Amino acid sequence: MTDLNAFDHHPRTRLVFGAGTLEKLGALASDLGGSRVLVVSDSGIVKAGHAARAMQSLQAAGLETQLFDQVHENPSTRDVDECVAVARDFRADILVGLGGGSSMDTAKGCNFIFTNGGRMQDYWGVGKATQPMLPLIAIPTTSGTGSECQSFALISDEETHVKMACGDPKAAARVAILDPELTISQPHKVTAVTGIDAIAHALETAVTTKRNPVSALYSLESFRYLRAGFDRVLESPTDQEARSFMLLGAAFAGTAIENSMLGAAHSCANPLTAKFGTVHGQAVGLMLPHVIRFNSERSEIASIYAAYGEHLPEQVQHWLRAAGLSVRLAELGVTEADVPGLAAGAAKQWTANFNPRPVTEADFAAIYRAAL
Repeated sequence: MTDLNAFDHHPRTRLVFGAGTLEKLGALASDLGGSRVLVVSDSGIVKAGHAARAMQSLQAAGLETQLFDQVHENPSTRDVDECVAVARDFRADILVGLGGGSSMDTAKGCNFIFTNGGRMQDYWGVGKATQPMLPLIAIPTTSGTGSECQSFALISDEETHVKMACGDPKAAARVAILDPELTISQPHKVTAVTGIDAIAHALETAVTTKRNPVSALYSLESFRYLRAGFDRVLESPTDQEARSFMLLGAAFAGTAIENSMLGAAHSCANPLTAKFGTVHGQAVGLMLPHVIRFNSERSEIASIYAAYGEHLPEQVQHWLRAAGLSVRLAELGVTEADVPGLAAGAAKQWTANFNPRPVTEADFAAIYRAAL
């Protein structure tokens, strides 16, 4: 777990890892052949100084730059449309998503509409972009979503608030810069909820119906890094080795998602976010132990979980408590009366289709009740 030598991995998304690698942004962007770079970020990243450093690197390489810093958490179609307007006015030919999953999703969403036209709703699903898309460089500043290694943008419909997964191989980042120094400035709560989200990704991808030898390698290696880093990064936020473990773990979990999808814990989480405004990492982490117990009733799935350690549900709950997060739905204001509606919403989530044990609306209701 101590081998953190820098590397340069190049599958669909080239991974450039190491402390200080943000400084390579200008050179990496130049290699992609464009000259006008739109940096998509949020106000917190600007305040931390990361956006300025990114733009300085781009400008030092002779590239024209423009900043869109109006990204919001859980981006909506409105956020994407505003970003597209800036991209069109600037005539961008390269996009950079700098920040958490919301910044990278907004950049991907912008890419769909800017290059292919229409509305975000037109790309709900997989493979609906017919035209080439702009090169995208993804630079995560949190260790959670793994969006830098995925070809999906998660965008909420501004009117209905339904979260749409819009995926296309062309939407994947050409390059992801993994610089652990950028994650040190995260607030404690962000470190906590994004870390739990990454852990959920590692454990859900390990058992989905689409799991395969490639995804299994990434799921297990992801969990190995996350397990080594999470307690440490909560206790010592400036521990750069722990931050490196978390950043790599999140990226590898994102690669696992790209190869195997997610399961019922994420299906349970989305209705909690929609109805109660529960932060995604809190929601999925709280539900995960109960989904693990549900899935473990199948012996072949229990044997996969066993490779990740004994007493896995209890381990996840330990991490929730260590992170200062809730372990019971009642702590979030959920009551028995809310269960039927939550279960109905969970049953409609697309990730439920990939859960290793078929899960019905009644099953979801029982899982929610167990979590109350």
